[in-house]
Amino acid sequence: MKTIIEPFRIKVVEPIRLTTPAERARLIEQAGLNPFLLRAEDVIIDLLTDSGTSAMSAEGWAAIMRGDESYAGARSWYRFQDAVQRVFGFEHVVPTHQGRAAERILFGLLVKPGMVVPNNTHFDTTRANIEVNGGRAVDLPCAAAADPADPSPFKGDMDVAALEALIAKEGAANVPLVMLTVTNNSGGGQPVSMANIRAVSAVARRHGVPFYLDACRFAENAWFIKQREPGFADTPVRAIAKAMFDLADGCTMSAKKDAFANMGGFLCTRDPALAAQEKDLLILTEGYPTYGGLSGRDLDAIAVGLDEVLDEDYLQYRAASTAYVCDALVRGGVPVVQPAGGHAVYLDARGFLPHVPPLQYPGWALAVELYRHAGIRACEIGTVMFGFDPHTGEEHPARWDLVRLAIPRRVYTQSHMDYVVEAILEVFERRDALRGLRLTEAPRFLRHFTARFAPA
Repeated sequence: MKTIIEPFRIKVVEPIRLTTPAERARLIEQAGLNPFLLRAEDVIIDLLTDSGTSAMSAEGWAAIMRGDESYAGARSWYRFQDAVQRVFGFEHVVPTHQGRAAERILFGLLVKPGMVVPNNTHFDTTRANIEVNGGRAVDLPCAAAADPADPSPFKGDMDVAALEALIAKEGAANVPLVMLTVTNNSGGGQPVSMANIRAVSAVARRHGVPFYLDACRFAENAWFIKQREPGFADTPVRAIAKAMFDLADGCTMSAKKDAFANMGGFLCTRDPALAAQEKDLLILTEGYPTYGGLSGRDLDAIAVGLDEVLDEDYLQYRAASTAYVCDALVRGGVPVVQPAGGHAVYLDARGFLPHVPPLQYPGWALAVELYRHAGIRACEIGTVMFGFDPHTGEEHPARWDLVRLAIPRRVYTQSHMDYVVEAILEVFERRDALRGLRLTEAPRFLRHFTARFAPA
């Protein structure tokens, strides 16, 4: 059949408060024109992030009830460790309360001032955790990524020639690790091909540099490999995921994405000496190595989620529901990143608002208007997030100005998404009336979370 249905039934519902345009105009002004500073109860459709916002299954909730809250050596830890090792294949597993804690530990140990960390595209916390240690985060996206409308199937790939050139220029000793984000969140949620993972791994190994995957959306990436890359159509997604990790020396993971958990993450490595250092640092800041800042119930929920996310009926639905929104917007003439990724639809804000210059933050202005108009909360991935250099204090336009509509897993129905499409099309019709913004206050690092704005 043509219709791809949700492979689940809804068992519990949460009411949504339907605000009016006048209310929303007042609320976003009070929030300093920053959607992050809104109360969640004042949002109708919350697409700010897919991190920690998933709906858990009956099995996930049952696992929470099985949680063992013993401080050390809890049964929940062993179930969690077994699940991670089964899916990812790394011997050493370090639990953390979320992905950025794993990044902080890893980069705190490996990155020294002046060092360079290449990635296909760093996300915000990844970049910040490198920079706070004095390192330089360098993005090396493939050429196809430069054009949001380019239909290439693996626009999340890293530019391998650029990686070779960077290592040659900086010296392998000054590159503590090479990282590849799957899928490429900051680059429009685009997947990375197995061929590219192999190529990047080979470069890193040839130069003796550790190779890590930022694995937040590993299952979605594996699904796209199965669907789009020749030679994988008959390979189970679980086997594709394992093959991805077999090429890496370690990974960071936010279990708040492709593990359906509301909280949690982990850090993996094959290096026993590095694992020992990571656990020492973990004890200082997160907790004992068999809980790492998580409750036993969190560990059990992640163990269940890691298996559920590899269900191919679910992944087919996930990709199809995201493509449904993307395709509807393309038919309406709205500039978006194509092809559709797995976890989000990305509006091309520079194409949507060509009259707003990048340093007046077209992505942020568009996100604010989506809330004002329809109560939709979205996230800018552009010049506010990435245009400021915390070391020099200089600001410059980011590579892209995008608005990410991150779709929480198993939360919204097709009618919710139809509402989102309709709202975006209505804003698009009067796009010429929208104006840019200026910053009025912002912190040095990760300024988008707490900055405040005014009309330009």
